[in-house]
Amino acid sequence: MPIYQYAADGPGCATCRNGIEVLQRLSDPALTRCPDCTTPVHRVVSAPQVISGQAHRSNESHIGKHGFTQYRRAGKGVYEKTVGKGPDFISGD
Repeated sequence: MPIYQYAADGPGCATCRNGIEVLQRLSDPALTRCPDCTTPVHRVVSAPQVISGQAHRSNESHIGKHGFTQYRRAGKGVYEKTVGKGPDFISGD
């Protein structure tokens, strides 16, 4: 379900004055009024956020190849290096 953005056509209330975001189904009709103060509103066209493939995932080989270091929690206050350069362990002590 997409999140639609709406802007008030008048002064509006605290809810719609700076715009509102509503989670709606594609089949739901567009809002025509603010749900709190009944000020007329219109839908604002905005850019979608699209994630394709596995590009949004970071794997250890990709992190190390680009010069970053990754640590994982090994215990209370202790972190163990999984990939990259740097000390093998980091401790909060």
